[in-house]
Amino acid sequence: MERKSHLLKGIPVLASLNIKKTVKFYKTKLGFNKVGYLDDNYAVIARDNFVVHFWKCNDKIHPENTSCYVDVEDIDTLYEELKTFGVIHPNGTLKNHPYGMREFAILDLDGNMIKFGQEIKNSV
Repeated sequence: MERKSHLLKGIPVLASLNIKKTVKFYKTKLGFNKVGYLDDNYAVIARDNFVVHFWKCNDKIHPENTSCYVDVEDIDTLYEELKTFGVIHPNGTLKNHPYGMREFAILDLDGNMIKFGQEIKNSV
């Protein structure tokens, strides 16, 4: 059976121990400047074309075991911006990987990891 194209984009839904603190962190530390929805149990926020949803949870096991991946442009500039806010994962500094990606990772207040990556362009 031939499958038609239906999938448009992925939007992560991450856990938060405190929605309002999470949104404040993403706004002040990560530069998320669009809030689409916010209450005590759920939030939708965005920066550029990256949208993320948060749901309220009461157990840190959820965010501490959750992550997502974001394709980016100009990763070196983004890395320098976020490094000034002290959010880079201790084991996630900017580096090139053998699978063709240049990546780094951050941790939010609750332990969610977001990995940012840019394809390494081979010079020929």
